[in-house]
Amino acid sequence: MEKRKALLLGDYTYPEFHPLQGVDREVTHILQDWMTVQCSENRKMLLKENISGFDLCISYVDNWKDPISPQQTAGLLSYVSGGGGLLVLHNGISMNNNYEIAQLLGAKFTRHPAYAPLEFRTAAPDHPVMESITSFSMDEEPYRFEFDPFTQKTVLMEYELDGDIRPAAWAHSYGLGRVVYLMPGHHQTTFQNENFRRLMVQAAKWAARLPG
Repeated sequence: MEKRKALLLGDYTYPEFHPLQGVDREVTHILQDWMTVQCSENRKMLLKENISGFDLCISYVDNWKDPISPQQTAGLLSYVSGGGGLLVLHNGISMNNNYEIAQLLGAKFTRHPAYAPLEFRTAAPDHPVMESITSFSMDEEPYRFEFDPFTQKTVLMEYELDGDIRPAAWAHSYGLGRVVYLMPGHHQTTFQNENFRRLMVQAAKWAARLPG
């Protein structure tokens, strides 16, 4: 069977905090049995005519200041609402600096305390993304979010820090498409964690509607 195609979008040249170098190899390796991954920092890949050829878009975008252009925003919204899959990893949520994409993602980043050991707990064990995933611990940046009240999300995982339980992953439909956000992904080491690798594979397959 021919492999599906995924677009991994991030930043090689001017990342603010999270370069795509290294992470690109990890993601490509993790998904290699199901998808060929094209890695790019060119935001023009979000234009409708460019993104339409992919089964999955993976955002590792690390641009917290410059909004995605209106044309690129329209391309991504059209892609997902028309049936495309979107998997957002950690800093990939930085695309949320315009309200249309914030609604697509279902939340916006607000801040994060210091990098710390975190316990990730399963919150929706019956969801296909969470199949065979149990709680696990990992050092990560504990991102915090403001949820969009208009998007009906399923929180997949939560993390505990200083006695507080906060969302660490969620999934929802957007039009005919599917969106998954996974909070971990601060550095290359995260992508070498077996629990996270399995979680990422299942998130990618669900978002892209690949058979189990």
